[in-house]
Amino acid sequence: MVFEEIYKTYWSKVFRICMGYVNDHDWAKDIAQETFVTIWQQLPKFRNESAIGTWIFRIASNNCLRQIERQNRIPRSEMPEQIEETIAHDIEPAVQFLYKCISELPETDRLIISLELEDIKQAEIAKIVGLSETNTRVKIYRIKERLAKKFESYEH
Repeated sequence: MVFEEIYKTYWSKVFRICMGYVNDHDWAKDIAQETFVTIWQQLPKFRNESAIGTWIFRIASNNCLRQIERQNRIPRSEMPEQIEETIAHDIEPAVQFLYKCISELPETDRLIISLELEDIKQAEIAKIVGLSETNTRVKIYRIKERLAKKFESYEH
């Protein structure tokens, strides 16, 4: 598969996974772009030992985790207080709320549900996150339950 095809096929999926991690449109876009730079650089080394999607999503999740670690290392006192969080206005409120709920989950759960929302097979999700398929299925069920409860309170 050539890079242009990979980019066209996976850009929106990678972006949505990043949104699930960080719940910030611009930051998610930056991480997604960084992911595709890494894919471009590493593509000649890809050995087809796993599905290309699994490989791409693993790179994306690793980039998200690295970015979150970097952000957590920046002392909060050094951050300018007058900067307001901007929300992408082209996203409907229910989807914004979903991203907010996902971003509040533990890191592994964020990745799992983001991949599930992209219709990635649970066996592939298990490979990406390094869990058994059974454990992954249970986690997906529990995450969906948690999110459903949050949506119930959102709708009322």
